[in-house]
Amino acid sequence: MASRRFLKKNLNNMVYDVVDECYFIQTLDASKTEKADEIIDQAADFQDLMLEKINAAKTKTDFRPLLDEIENVAIDFIKKLNELN
Repeated sequence: MASRRFLKKNLNNMVYDVVDECYFIQTLDASKTEKADEIIDQAADFQDLMLEKINAAKTKTDFRPLLDEIENVAIDFIKKLNELN
């Protein structure tokens, strides 16, 4: 069963990886800066939304859907990053 600490750590690591990859893409190809910035903004908005949901969760049974949502959105971010390359 996931814990609040595990969810927050997983979320922060995912967002860090997305932002790091966006900055790397920007350094390689300046023409992709605008699209990479959009992905960074989406990742930051998602992080804020998920932190609110994690903090609002009352029991450990509320954590499983949140973990699934984080994993699904991480896959979406990977697809978006692959489209940039």
